[in-house]
Amino acid sequence: MIDKDRIAAPESPDRALLDALDLGRLPRHVAVIMDGNGRWARQRRLPRVEGHRAGIAAVRATVETAARLELEALTLYAFSTENWKRPRLEVAALMALLKEYIRRELKTLLSNDIRFRVVGRMDGLEPSVQRALERALEATADCRGMVFNIALNYSGRVEIADAARALAEDVRAGRLDPSQVDEAAIASRLYTAGQPDPDLLIRTSGELRISNFLLWQIAYAEIHVTPVLWPDFRCRHFLESLLEYQKRERRYGGVLDPVAPEEPAAAPEQRAAISR
Repeated sequence: MIDKDRIAAPESPDRALLDALDLGRLPRHVAVIMDGNGRWARQRRLPRVEGHRAGIAAVRATVETAARLELEALTLYAFSTENWKRPRLEVAALMALLKEYIRRELKTLLSNDIRFRVVGRMDGLEPSVQRALERALEATADCRGMVFNIALNYSGRVEIADAARALAEDVRAGRLDPSQVDEAAIASRLYTAGQPDPDLLIRTSGELRISNFLLWQIAYAEIHVTPVLWPDFRCRHFLESLLEYQKRERRYGGVLDPVAPEEPAAAPEQRAAISR
């Protein structure tokens, strides 16, 4: 049972948005491309790392709101394989912030029964980051609430390539016949195996691209783009995204059954002609 007061107090401006939601039609899985940290910092004439630091508050607000709405899964795009091209000092600061987030928020994850997961090539991260992630994975392994995926060292194309490689190895080893390679077989070898595909993809900062994120899984996701920069993203913006999602008609490539128009009533002279 969703406790609205844990999400927004009755007197909060966010409560009107929450009350407008149909809690029976929430997405099962929401994915978020967290964009705009650098622009947020630049607008304030701050180093880029301060934008990333400010973004931690947005992560906290989004994770807690999603968990209290009892969504099944939330995936946040934190660091792509392409992000290694950024300046070395910025990458180091991002990894330090990641470790700081895990250390500070682990208790909150546990108190909200949130299971922490990593999607991406975790073994490509530095050992100290891997150790911090492993601690969070182990500590939350028995949690049965929302799954919180953080995409790290992630690429949608690499994920599909990894799944294809796993399929090829299974075929070579005789564990799988080539005729059994179908959508379900591929999906079961993705990083998000066992989770529902995202129903809603949110991108902050107004950019209109998906940036190599969950390419297989978002095939039929509804996409909501907000101009809000990630460090400013809060509960109300998440609720606004859900309200926009609930306005959409999800047809999955089909069409909704049209309602047959009601026959207009016949005029008296027409009824007489029909009776003859």
